[in-house]
Amino acid sequence: MKTFTKTLIAGAMLSSALLSTAVQAAQKIGVVDVQGITRSLPQFAEIAQVVTAEFKDQIQEVNTQSEEYNFLVQKLQRESATMSAAEKTKLEDQIIALQKVLQEKTGPLQQNMQRREQEEQRKILGLVMQAVEKIAADGKYDMVLNRSTTPFAKPEFDISQKVLEQVTKAQ
Repeated sequence: MKTFTKTLIAGAMLSSALLSTAVQAAQKIGVVDVQGITRSLPQFAEIAQVVTAEFKDQIQEVNTQSEEYNFLVQKLQRESATMSAAEKTKLEDQIIALQKVLQEKTGPLQQNMQRREQEEQRKILGLVMQAVEKIAADGKYDMVLNRSTTPFAKPEFDISQKVLEQVTKAQ
């Protein structure tokens, strides 16, 4: 009786293992290079231009003040030997004040520009993800993996070109 039970359990486990392997083999898996697709889109290349145009007045103001700062520093270096102590102190104070203003404007400007670039990148990534979902649904894929997290996949599993075509068509 014990032998029969052991044989029955072993047979059940073996058939279960074979069945799960057969089920796994029937899954349709795709791999997509999300970063590659995102970077190949023309909108991605335009992000920097769009953001720069959006902040052009602030950038111009910072550049003007930076040029003025550099001019004053060069003036101090050139003429410090012939300046009186009062003129030298006054120029140094101007340089310090201008440097402080530049730091106060440059930091937030860079942060705002970076935030806007990230917003635009998220929009593009959203379009790519919608295309991945559509291709996965249309192709009846059980699983789609990101190429950057998949060390190896056969080329026939790569659906990146289909996704790129879908994103381009959607626009």
